[in-house]
Amino acid sequence: GFFQSYAVEVDVRDASNATCLYAQWMMSFSIKYETNSSDYKNATLSLGSNVTHNGSTCGNDTQAALLAVQFGEGHSWSVNFTKTNETYRSDFITFTYNTNDAAVFPDAKTKGPITIVVKDTMRPVQLNNVFVCHNTESVEAENVTQIFWNVTLQAFVRNGTIGKKESRCDADTPTSAPTVVPTAANKTSPSTTTLSPAPTTTPKPMENPVTGNYSLKSGNKTCLLASLGLQLNVSQDKPLLININPKTTSASGTCGNTSATLRLNDGNSRFIDFIFVVRNASTSVRKFYLKEVNVTLLDHVNGSVILSADNNNISKWDATLGVSYMCQKEQTLQINEKLKINTFNLRIQPFLVKENNFSIAEECFADSDLNFLIPIAVGMALGFLIILVFISYIIGRRKSRTGYQSV
Repeated sequence: GFFQSYAVEVDVRDASNATCLYAQWMMSFSIKYETNSSDYKNATLSLGSNVTHNGSTCGNDTQAALLAVQFGEGHSWSVNFTKTNETYRSDFITFTYNTNDAAVFPDAKTKGPITIVVKDTMRPVQLNNVFVCHNTESVEAENVTQIFWNVTLQAFVRNGTIGKKESRCDADTPTSAPTVVPTAANKTSPSTTTLSPAPTTTPKPMENPVTGNYSLKSGNKTCLLASLGLQLNVSQDKPLLININPKTTSASGTCGNTSATLRLNDGNSRFIDFIFVVRNASTSVRKFYLKEVNVTLLDHVNGSVILSADNNNISKWDATLGVSYMCQKEQTLQINEKLKINTFNLRIQPFLVKENNFSIAEECFADSDLNFLIPIAVGMALGFLIILVFISYIIGRRKSRTGYQSV
């Protein structure tokens, strides 16, 4: 799960000691890294109570403003802001994590600082307005998911005074039901008639999730293909089924010769990692299988962890290397006592994808049983029909002989 995250407040001042850049926010990082055994693990990095902001600068009409913080064992994060005549916006986020921090990255194969740079998607904000975003938002790049919430910031502050007008992020925009204007058709009058209780209706069963198609690339070549419907079965407080919507879900991850990771982010603070490995890599017949699944559910409002579950000993979905695995029937992956994952119309190929298409499929046991049962059932039906015809023939023969004897 996520470590405790602290709110960070940075007040950058100019030469006259007036505020020129102000920010207060919370953030956490989910990082996938390779271990010495060539497996991949998930690490969670959060800001502690001791944070510095060395290198932060005010900026001006020609120079970008910079908000920079340092924390933990050699980790740092920064974002730069540029402005036009009327607006300001953030441009690039730079994040450096240090895998020498053994408490966060135990058994890391690569040691030392690793830096990633990603373009921010923040919309332009009117100058002298404060940007506010209480809900959770995330940015993904290179096996790192950056999660932000409770953000309040203003760059290029004028005269040292924080603005009073707010510019809200899209996630904070409320969605309210339309107001119905009373008309002659929908007005109601008081009635003295005693109404009987409304009949109790049985809730509709949960529909199966929509099948989503996902892929990863290594350079210009597709290295992983997946097609499946996903449903989370959560039983933490009360039973809850969550269908993952492929229209809002993005895929990221890594491809390798003996391990591959598919990470799905459904856009609603739900992250699902599928880790595949190759077994018997030294033999002539090699197979891949699903080894591990990690799931993190965050509170969309404050970024806190609702549920964090992982199972690194699943051993499912195995098929020969170079082909795909397919299972049209519903399957259930038991992650832990609080979470199950139901899959539908599954087809996966995490290795040796050719020409951006699935290779021939090895079917799951349930589908194979169905394929065997169909001809067996047809054969039994034909056999039963033949027996009926034979019995009818015998009965007819006997009746004919009886008729001859009577004559």
